[in-house]
Amino acid sequence: MPDVRAIVASHRAAPSFAFVLGLVGATGFEPLGLWPLLLLSLAGLLALLQAAQTAKRAALLGWLYGVGQFALGLNWIATAFTFQSNMPAWLGWIAVALLSLYLAVFPMLAALGAWWLSRRQPIALGFVFAGLWIVGEWLRATLFTGFAWNPLSVALVPTPLLRLAPLVGTYALSGITVLIGAALWWLVLRRFKASATVAVALLLVLLIPQERLVHQDVEAVLAAAVPPPPEPVSDDMAPPPAPPPLDPATFWPTIRIVQPNIGQADKWRAGYDSIAADRLSALTLKRASDDVGPPMVIFWPEAAITKPTYDERESRRTASLFERLRATRGLVEGQTLVTGGIGVESADRRTVDAATNSIFMLDHDGSLDGRYDKAHLVPYGEYLPMRSILEPIGLSRLAPGAYDFSPGPGPRSLPLPHRDLRMGLQVCYEIIFSGQVVDPADRPDVVFNPSNDAWFGAWGPPQHLGQARLRAAEEGLPVIRATPTGISALIDAKGDLLATIPSGTEGHIDALLPRALAPTPFARLGNWLALIAAAAFALTGIALARRPR
Repeated sequence: MPDVRAIVASHRAAPSFAFVLGLVGATGFEPLGLWPLLLLSLAGLLALLQAAQTAKRAALLGWLYGVGQFALGLNWIATAFTFQSNMPAWLGWIAVALLSLYLAVFPMLAALGAWWLSRRQPIALGFVFAGLWIVGEWLRATLFTGFAWNPLSVALVPTPLLRLAPLVGTYALSGITVLIGAALWWLVLRRFKASATVAVALLLVLLIPQERLVHQDVEAVLAAAVPPPPEPVSDDMAPPPAPPPLDPATFWPTIRIVQPNIGQADKWRAGYDSIAADRLSALTLKRASDDVGPPMVIFWPEAAITKPTYDERESRRTASLFERLRATRGLVEGQTLVTGGIGVESADRRTVDAATNSIFMLDHDGSLDGRYDKAHLVPYGEYLPMRSILEPIGLSRLAPGAYDFSPGPGPRSLPLPHRDLRMGLQVCYEIIFSGQVVDPADRPDVVFNPSNDAWFGAWGPPQHLGQARLRAAEEGLPVIRATPTGISALIDAKGDLLATIPSGTEGHIDALLPRALAPTPFARLGNWLALIAAAAFALTGIALARRPR
């Protein structure tokens, strides 16, 4: 058998091979979804790290792997630059390259630390690298406003390993992904005992019923939510009295998710707001099937209303009222519209103090029942950092508008007028931040995530959907996604897809609102679980590296 380590450790080939492995790893994410290749790429990276002779070489290998993975996986960012005219479209590829060079620092630090702490012993290397990778992903999601896109674990969402998300969270599941890749490398090295240990541990966890591990009181929750069936009535008895009129506060609501298929090129075009309003209204008022009945809560995408939905300026209040009335036309009493829109705040009622990317909850008569302002804004998309420096040299925001958006206060829950339900809200990419999507003091029953994925080409929307599924599984909460061009979806509290509308399709989803499950271990402890897992993996590897051979 050829010495695989000698082949991959060639002085000239190793850095190039690390970059190619990163490219291969990126194919594990959607839309390709070749997750076994991601595992193999991690195995190859560990082989390179074990063979590296210096710390400098180990750091270079980890960095190049990250550059390859992020450059391909984040190619959708370049697409966003094609929908604006303020900057040349080719600048999008520069943005992808620069962002990848920065994000690759986190795999680089994990590789360097693992090489140094493991003393290049293969089993120890795998465990330490898994632990440090967890820390790296957590830091990537935290530093400099954070960019948590495409953690390794999102590639495993289509697999049974999604069941581990409510137990350990996204970042710890990424560490487990690294450990699986390490187990494949150990097989090549004929370290069968170590590989079998990882496989058996995962199998045992997957074989235990999830309700026993995570949702111990799920049956009690469902029993409390669903009333017992009525007693049967015999033929010789008088017919029962007619039921009273339905009260929205006493039954589980039917929801409708609307996807108008309005592309980014049209969305902000002058005069298109009337066309968009008619299309959204037609989908909203379309007759529901008899299986679920008329929808009580209708969900529209992010910025479905492109003109201010709420405006404190005296001169614009009538215009914003018109937008709300146009959006709710045709709705009847008891129906609620939840839509993305723009808010304008003004202390003196004349000039703009702040603009917000918001979600508005509107009654059937256009009155405002609740509001959420996006807190985690996108740099260069919703505000321009260092504007005084960048604007004079020709750089600007990708999104149109004269004002930068101002951030809201953070996760919160709003009451829905149905069965005392509460709704958490996360706009667009806010949903990718593990442990930051729910107000822990006011746990909701569902999370609504409107987004404008029309920016993101073919690769971004399915990746975004996968991360929303991770949030649902982690928190034990259903997630509703409404986007203008797709992929809109209804996700249950275990992260499974109940219904979707494909990209580039006009349509709607009607369904009963899925029920929340009991708080998961992750919902209770958050990313402390990830940091505990990181310490456990890293300390295990360090101990293995220091035991007598």
